[in-house]
Amino acid sequence: MSLRKFLTSKVFLKQIVLAVVAIIVLSFLALKWLDYRTNHGSFVTVPDLAGKTIETAKIELKDNDLTMEIQDSANYNPSYPKFSVIEQYPTAGSQVKEDRKIYLILNPSGFRKVELPIVVGRTFRQAKPTLEAIGFEVGKISYIDDIGKDEVQSISFEGKAVKAGDLLPMTSKIDLVLGNGNRGINDL
Repeated sequence: MSLRKFLTSKVFLKQIVLAVVAIIVLSFLALKWLDYRTNHGSFVTVPDLAGKTIETAKIELKDNDLTMEIQDSANYNPSYPKFSVIEQYPTAGSQVKEDRKIYLILNPSGFRKVELPIVVGRTFRQAKPTLEAIGFEVGKISYIDDIGKDEVQSISFEGKAVKAGDLLPMTSKIDLVLGNGNRGINDL
């Protein structure tokens, strides 16, 4: 039998039609299985977890068929309780599928500690932005007799003298003692 006769025979055409029908049926079944498996068209609304404890967040997510994953907690926010949720992704009100991971950022127990920079011997104009850039606040400013006008003579935190390299909580108020530009008795 020649190739031409085989390609035009009823047996070959019958096999081609059966193969096309099998592909269509298998494709239809695969799409229906995917719709079922992925819950096509079925969504869950993400609850608002801001300010809630980790235990409460876990219960709410479980009730909504969602899972949670805790992210790094580096930014302390004093307006939220310790170890409560301060951010979440996806955001509250978003529509997601069941079993979706909701990423939570928790409020740490306090501000992280930051190393105090070298400011003694520098002018107030240099010291203030240096301290504020790291996250400290400039607290009380007092003056003593010293020839260096507005030069930082010493620094303190909560009434105790501190030095460069000491670790203090971020947003701490640092008190500065500056020179007033007058010569002291010892300078004569």
